[in-house]
Formats: sequence, C-alpha cells, structure tokens
Amino acid sequence: MVGSVESTTRQVAQGLLSRQEQEQRETVWLAPYACRASETLGRQFPEEEHAYRTAYQRDKDRVIHCAAFRRLEYKTQVFVTHVGDYYRTRLTHSLEVCQIARSIGRVLRLNEDLIEAVSLAHDLGHTPFGHAGEHVLNELMKDAGGFEHNAQGLRVVEVLEERYPAFSGLNLTAEVRRGILKRRQPYEGEGQGIAPFLSLEAQVVDIADEIAYNSHDCDDGIKSKLILSEELEGFPLWGDIVERVSEDFPRLDSTRRRTSVVARLINAQVTDVAHESVRRILSAGASLPREIESCATLVYYSKEMAELNRQLKQFLMERLYQHPDVLRAAQKSERIMTSLFEHYVAHPDHLPGNYQSRLDRDGVRRVVSDYLAGMTDRFAADDYRQIFLPTFTF
Repeated sequence: MVGSVESTTRQVAQGLLSRQEQEQRETVWLAPYACRASETLGRQFPEEEHAYRTAYQRDKDRVIHCAAFRRLEYKTQVFVTHVGDYYRTRLTHSLEVCQIARSIGRVLRLNEDLIEAVSLAHDLGHTPFGHAGEHVLNELMKDAGGFEHNAQGLRVVEVLEERYPAFSGLNLTAEVRRGILKRRQPYEGEGQGIAPFLSLEAQVVDIADEIAYNSHDCDDGIKSKLILSEELEGFPLWGDIVERVSEDFPRLDSTRRRTSVVARLINAQVTDVAHESVRRILSAGASLPREIESCATLVYYSKEMAELNRQLKQFLMERLYQHPDVLRAAQKSERIMTSLFEHYVAHPDHLPGNYQSRLDRDGVRRVVSDYLAGMTDRFAADDYRQIFLPTFTF
C-alpha cells in the first residue's frame, strides 16, 4: 500500500509544471526586450529558488500576503473610506491597475508576472487620507529627508515589513523594487541593488496607474454628484464615448450608461497605449531589457491621446480634487496627521515597541513618519480621538 502511494506521488510530481519549464516558456513566448525571471538581477539576500514558482511569481505572492497590502483596503483614493462603501480605495485601485497593466503587457508580450508584482506593490507606501496625507508628511519631514510615497513603498518592502526570519522586508527582486520606486530617488542609504533601469513592465504599470485613476475618478466623481456627466461631455475623450454609447444603447439607465462609458474610456486608452508603445519600442530598436536604459519613455499614449487625457486631468483637478467637499476632508486629514506627528515626535515612548527599536538607527522623525504612513484612515482618526479627544467614564 505504501509503495502504491509513493508511486502515485512520483507520477503526479512528474506532471507538475516546474519553475524551469515556466522559465523556458518565457524564453519562447516573451518579446526579446521583456524581462525574464531566469535573468533577474536577484535579491538583496540570496535565497534558494522555488521548485514551482518563478522569482517574479514569488514577489507577487509576497506582496499579496504582506500587512501593508491588506491595509490598502482602508486607505483613501480620493474619497475618505468611511463616506461610502462603493468608492475606490487604494486596494481596489491597485487591483484595477493590475488588470489594466496585464492587458497592455500581454499584447506587448511582456512579463505579466513582473507586471502583476509591481502593480500590486506600487501603492504600498501611500499614507492614510490620500495625497493630503502625503503632502503634510512631506512638509513635516522637509528637514529630515522628506517623504514621497514611491520611496516609502521601497522602504516598506526593504525595511518595514517583518515576516521572514532571515531578513527585514520582503526581499523582492531588483526589478520589482525599481518598479515600485519608478524614476524617483530612494531615501538616503536605501535602494541598494535595485535594477539600474526601469523595465518596460514597470513603465506599463506607470501608465496603467494613470489610466485607472483618471477613469475611476470620473466614475466616483459622478457617482458622488461632485461632478456631472454633462460637464465631462464637453471634453472629447469623454463626450465622444458618451455619444457612441447613447447610439448603441439609447434606453440605458444612468448607472449603466456611466459604467459603460468608463469601460470604453479605459479600453480606448489601453488600445492607444498598446499601439503607440509597440511603435516606440520598434523605433528605438531595443532588443534586450537593458537596452531601454538610455531610451526615453517607451510605454505611453500617442500625441493625440496624451492631449485628450491632459484635458480630462485638468478638469478633474479643477472640479473634483479642488471641490470644497474634497478640500474640507483634506484639511481635516492634515490636522490629524500634523497633530499625531507632533505628538509622537514629542513622545516617542508612545510608539509601539517595534518602532521604538528603530529610533537610534533611523531617528525619531523618520520612525514617526513610518508609523503614520502605515496607518489606515480609520486607525489614524481613532488614534487622534484617543489622544486628543479622550472620553472619560465614571
């Protein structure tokens, strides 16, 4: 009986798709300028390769299972998370970026595993309360190295995550860490061993990020009634699509009409980026991943789409992001972040123990910045109330 089980196990094992076979498939399928897991520049801390997962697949899995990724569920995109259950959060935004980026990467024959890892990790360094939180932390940290969410994301995966016994961080590959950082600079003393070039896969994630937030901010803005679809119809990128949807489906209700327009808006941009990017890549003559290092951005919109997109972004900036309701929420967020920062700088002994242990190495302001950046909207608001608005019971 034991022999029979062992024989069955061997037969099953022989049918499993090994890491080496998957890497061989990449060699056959991917474009010459795509990154291949077998050619990764590696990790900061050497590790034995997995039997059935490539290096980039392991990176993606590590991101999904880390605490910073879970916290994105309760971090603001534009609307503070408690104002409605159906608005995007940093988590849903990251998932949408991943879907869009993989769609582009697949038709360009790039490495989808690397794209997925970078997509899911690209916002790990974001603060609570969206860009308002980032702005105030940067101001508070201006004399201590500043704060920038891409650099903070790199710090999360290199230093702050505490999951593995042999190293701090997630020990991701050099290509994924560079994708998180984009073209920004790391904090002083960090970013050792990242890839010296921004891969095409990372460039795909960058443009997918823009496509996602422009499209879903239109969606959420209309749904919140802070902007009107009729206002957007004055812009060709939106208005032309509305006209075509109305022609195809003249009896649609307002909800399905809006979601259909958003879907086509994303599709129009993805299609444009795919066509323009392959034209740029072929014109540049890049035949290896490293050869794109000296090239300008290769994954981008056509000139026509870039202008249409610029007009839409300008509208969102003026009418949505500067809307009094959004600004009012931002001002509250800035007060919360400023008060908490000043409190913990003055009382570092109030920090959790794992943060206190880094005070001598990183300095109190950077450690406080790390602590606040890792908070969710809800946690930051609750912490503020407990410190500054205590409720007494007798």
